[in-house]
Amino acid sequence: MKKALIRSIIAFSFLGTILAGCQEKVDTPVENTTSASETAESTEHSHNHSHVHSHDDEKKHEIYSGIFQDDEVEDRELSDWEGDWQSVFPYLLDGTLDEVLQKKVETNKDKTFKEYKEYYKAGYETDIERIVIKANTITFYKNGEGKTGEYTYHGYEILTYDSGKRGVRYLFDLVGEVTGVPKHVQFSDHSIYPTKSEHYHIYFGDEEHNTLLKELNNWPTYYPSNLSGKDIVEEMNAH
Repeated sequence: MKKALIRSIIAFSFLGTILAGCQEKVDTPVENTTSASETAESTEHSHNHSHVHSHDDEKKHEIYSGIFQDDEVEDRELSDWEGDWQSVFPYLLDGTLDEVLQKKVETNKDKTFKEYKEYYKAGYETDIERIVIKANTITFYKNGEGKTGEYTYHGYEILTYDSGKRGVRYLFDLVGEVTGVPKHVQFSDHSIYPTKSEHYHIYFGDEEHNTLLKELNNWPTYYPSNLSGKDIVEEMNAH
């Protein structure tokens, strides 16, 4: 797959690579590099690689923390995010995630509990309570009602932050015209090659990808729907 290198300036402070247990840099992205196919043919990328990933724990931690090289990034299929997912926003609002925030206060000492609460309220806010991904389709649930669209792979974008840490967003486009679903979707889960996602942050809307890439304040976050609030707390505190 041919890779193109594109640079763009993105304004503002975003997330630390570790959100609620993993947040994507609270640094300002200063460089946006695309290494991606812009065509539908890119969906033909297969998980049956001719090479074998042998990333050890240390390397995985580096990638998770935003340290990697351009040539390490690979295309991914929508199946990496397949599953039934729930928003963590309700757990933030009802106090379930307070334990996670308190741990951040004690560990990072850069914000008060109240400041962390407000930060994550802005980050997690969404009215999409559930997302189901199957094959090439994504179903978005709002107030219990689901709307489904078929999506095709658009490529990926590499974001570089002031600190030198980096992140990757994987981009997908709606096939055809469907009412009630976004035209463009971007996933970020701290992985840079094909692997099953354990949780993710998502950006979506009818705006073009370049506009969505500038969204650095709101990153709705989803964990498997079969996890309880307590399970999610344990997952977040483990990172």
